[in-house]
Amino acid sequence: MFSFSRENKINSIIVGVDEVGRGPLAGPVFAAAVILSKNICLKGINDSKKLSKKKMSEIFNRIISFSKFSIGLATVEEIDKINILQASLLAMKRAVKKINIKDASILVDGTFSFDKENKNIKTFVNGDSIYPSIAAASIIAKVIRDKYMCLLSKQFPEYGWDKNSGYGTSQHMISLAKYGPTPLHRKTFAPIHKMLFKK
Repeated sequence: MFSFSRENKINSIIVGVDEVGRGPLAGPVFAAAVILSKNICLKGINDSKKLSKKKMSEIFNRIISFSKFSIGLATVEEIDKINILQASLLAMKRAVKKINIKDASILVDGTFSFDKENKNIKTFVNGDSIYPSIAAASIIAKVIRDKYMCLLSKQFPEYGWDKNSGYGTSQHMISLAKYGPTPLHRKTFAPIHKMLFKK
């Protein structure tokens, strides 16, 4: 189980940052920035990929009750224009800008910083398994993106985004073959690109 022991060694406000949605074939990429209250119970908080939907929803409700957080996203158009890595960093940058805390220590999951000039940003591979603030950010970003994809699914119900969140499941791929890509599909991703530009 997580504890604040690692984060307690950092003598400043901590903002945990993580993104979700790099892999899907459709929809925006989302990022969350989170400042956890020291009063929150950390039980169950973990990397969002390791939690069931039910458990994640329960923990999400607890986190948002005891935390300050913000969301940033990068659109499908931005993903196709600047690539998914840069779009993920852009979403993180937007989330942190919205939370608007000066001189905070910003703990980011992954290898890359979204602002190399900002010395307060520290990156950690598998950070969502090390720091509770990053894990909380992964949960918030995941739950909110899934909810957003459910809304988009109402416009394009054939693709099952309410269940697959835009990932390339067998159902999604069958629907793509039958109906073709939508404006919300990422045109630079290989399966979509092949469909659009096949000879």
